[in-house]
Amino acid sequence: MLGRGIIALVVAGLSQTVQAEGKISIAQQFGIGYLILDVVRDQQLIEKEGKKEGLDIEVDWRTLSGATAMNEALLSNALDVASAGVPPMLTLWDRTRGRQNVKAIAALGSMPNYLLSNNPAVKSVKDLSEKDRIAVPAAGVGFQSRTLQIETAKLYGKDDYKRFDNISVSLPHPDASAALIAGGSEITTHFSSPPFQYQALEHSNVHKILSSYDVLGGQATFNVLYTTQKFHDENPKTYRAFYRALSEAAKIINADKNQAAETYLRVEKSRLPLPLVQKIVNDAEISFTVSPERTWVYADQLHELGVLKNKAQSWKDYFFNEAWENPGS
Repeated sequence: MLGRGIIALVVAGLSQTVQAEGKISIAQQFGIGYLILDVVRDQQLIEKEGKKEGLDIEVDWRTLSGATAMNEALLSNALDVASAGVPPMLTLWDRTRGRQNVKAIAALGSMPNYLLSNNPAVKSVKDLSEKDRIAVPAAGVGFQSRTLQIETAKLYGKDDYKRFDNISVSLPHPDASAALIAGGSEITTHFSSPPFQYQALEHSNVHKILSSYDVLGGQATFNVLYTTQKFHDENPKTYRAFYRALSEAAKIINADKNQAAETYLRVEKSRLPLPLVQKIVNDAEISFTVSPERTWVYADQLHELGVLKNKAQSWKDYFFNEAWENPGS
């Protein structure tokens, strides 16, 4: 028989585990790349799925800009779920193996990011010079910077993949887009994302010089959600409810994309014209799915460049097993 002291410890441990369930803090960034989360939030899908697990889940929504802030918040336990591009997630997966063991939960959809310029002399990446400044959310480490590094390695060789890091500036998408459109500032180039790239291209002084799809070889995941092994393992019901909520949100979007556009405007309190948002959401280049697409290109190329020390054998190495029920790459 167990002694009273041991029983008390076991009960206390179980109590702490139960108390840990039913709470989740999620951070997202700016843009339509987070539409799945907007629908989850608007429809209270986590709370609905939680009830199926017998839980009243308390959801804390936050907004952060840039992968660096996201990753710091996740590793300091100030956040349960982070969201960013595939490269920042892979960097954290690589650095935390054997410790926090950060992995991806799900994709948030596939959409291209455009490298834009208001400098008439810049027609391609090869035309960028010291006179230009490239605005990105997280210089050197974010989705846009890593994508540009992969393209730079193709053009100039592996040893020079950071060629454009010294002219990159960290700036949130809304600010960078406004600076590019207005002109007259040091920002001549912006590695943008929806909806900002669509807004910018409505102005005659802005043109596209590269798409992330060009670099990756086709349609590819933009943003992912990720968390630690600890949160995944200690909150199985909350985690399942969250994953099901994401899948349901993707179905809702694809069932009525025009309605989803209205949801985006409402949740984000955006002043964008509804027709523009509907145009973006219905764009054939954009796919709202929780299944990862071409994430392996980043895993492979960033390992080749030495950014990642660990070599993944497949996309399943850096996604938690719940995602394996769907096709991926």
